[in-house]
Amino acid sequence: MAARIAPVVLAALVVGGCATAPAPRAASSGTASAPAALPTASVSPGAGPILSTFPVPSGMHPHDVAPARDGGVWFTAQGSGELGWFDPVSGDLRRIRLGTGSAPHGVIVGPDGAPWITDGGLNAIVRVDPESEEVRRYDAPGPNAGLNTATFDRNGVLWFTGQGGLIGRLDPATGAMRTFTAPRGSGPYGIATTPSGDVYFASLAGNYIGRIDVSTAAIRILEPPTQQQGARRIWSDSRGRLWVSEWNAGQLAMYDPGQDRWREWKLPGDTPMAYAVYVDGQDVVWLSDFGANAIVRFDPQTERFTSFLLAPNATVRQLLGRPGEVWGAESGRDALVVVRGG
Repeated sequence: MAARIAPVVLAALVVGGCATAPAPRAASSGTASAPAALPTASVSPGAGPILSTFPVPSGMHPHDVAPARDGGVWFTAQGSGELGWFDPVSGDLRRIRLGTGSAPHGVIVGPDGAPWITDGGLNAIVRVDPESEEVRRYDAPGPNAGLNTATFDRNGVLWFTGQGGLIGRLDPATGAMRTFTAPRGSGPYGIATTPSGDVYFASLAGNYIGRIDVSTAAIRILEPPTQQQGARRIWSDSRGRLWVSEWNAGQLAMYDPGQDRWREWKLPGDTPMAYAVYVDGQDVVWLSDFGANAIVRFDPQTERFTSFLLAPNATVRQLLGRPGEVWGAESGRDALVVVRGG
């Protein structure tokens, strides 16, 4: 199904702040009150990053987003059980049905150029051919895995998380899939591969990050300094340092495997809730903050945060990008959002 949509282009509303990394913070209760409004300052077009939103059909409720190789953007439509593809230049939109009961969560682009989807409704990994739109399904062993997010290792093997308490691997060459019980039970959420090929995941309910031995599937637990922090998503920079969004604590954390060292920074505002994290090609860190309803940029060199405020109830759940662009999905507003020139 094809359609055409037009963008809403706004100058980004930003608020800046600085943070340092003192001694580890006290544990968070995990409960957030109503978000407090942040002060804003307008940035005129051409003077800074530009935030643009693109509405999608009502009821799609886009969850995760991944830039496509052809210049478009793939997104999971969790509300309608579809994979969407959007061209920000022409405004063209394609909708691909994934199957009865589908409720897709994550999407990434694999080494083959195809979108790979973690579909909690189907309890399956799904691959969609970008040309023919053929849908291929790899069912997870066992019921209700709570499939969440996926990443490819350097050997082309897909690793994925299940919030029900598992880590899985799928070999696309053979179709063979295995799952492994995660430490501390339920909670595995975000997952990422470092430039050296190491695979790490974050456990939201387990309050840790884990390093997966891709040869044996053994998992090493790494504890952030803040207890009950709610490590939600994870991403690697070019140096192999792991950046983690701490949902309960409202913090950004960084773990340096080379030094076995942690640092943490509180996000701006009174009640930050750090959801997604993504590191761009310049090693700038981006987060989505439910508490401030904002996309947040963190410069590791200056340790400065800049918040780009979104329309009310945007609820951006994932961030991914390509040079000069950071994309998210506004699941609460049925829209896609991009920050350019950040």
